Amino acid sequence: MIILFDLDGTLIDSTDAILESFQSSFDTHNLVHPKDEDIKALIGYPLDIMSKKLGIPKDIIWDFVASYKTNYRKIFTQKTVLLKNAREAVITASKFATLGIVTTKTGEYSQILMEHFELMDYFDVLIGREHVQNPKPHAEPILKAIEKLSLKTKEIWMIGDTKLDIISAKNAGVNSIAVLSGYGTRETLNEVANIILPNTFKAVKYLENRKISHTHNS
Repeated sequence: MIILFDLDGTLIDSTDAILESFQSSFDTHNLVHPKDEDIKALIGYPLDIMSKKLGIPKDIIWDFVASYKTNYRKIFTQKTVLLKNAREAVITASKFATLGIVTTKTGEYSQILMEHFELMDYFDVLIGREHVQNPKPHAEPILKAIEKLSLKTKEIWMIGDTKLDIISAKNAGVNSIAVLSGYGTRETLNEVANIILPNTFKAVKYLENRKISHTHNS
């Protein structure tokens, strides 16, 4: 079995780091701050898309993203925490599956964070924003992770907290579980997900039980 995890809202909570970095970038460019809720509603999208949806003028979007990253780089390890039971979820999953991370976050920062939390060794692949041309909801990030793992298994699952994760999984032809620990609402996830669970630990336990019952039945 392969289990691919999203990061923000699935394993980690970096809301404070993201909000502070956005607000800093708005200050840098003398732009009116949006509400925090409007920023949070877009977490999961690439930074350029988030910026566009927040009304940043097209001609300065990449400058805006650059100033965001300058601030984020300074604070992201201090202002990011693991979600409750995320560590247990990863360790439990590693005992019966091969694990990967598929995120729209910059892969470099993602790896540093996972090393900071002493979890990176549990993952065999990490696909971040800079590793693909087409981020989620496109299939490319998931397909790239599967290709790098080069395992022959039909049992592949994506666990994520937004509709982007679930649509990406569908586009890639793999199974998915939506979790309510992050930024997607039950209402939006209901539109795209067949399985919705409270958090990633519950999702991992669901897959562990599924594997056990398949083993007994075969």
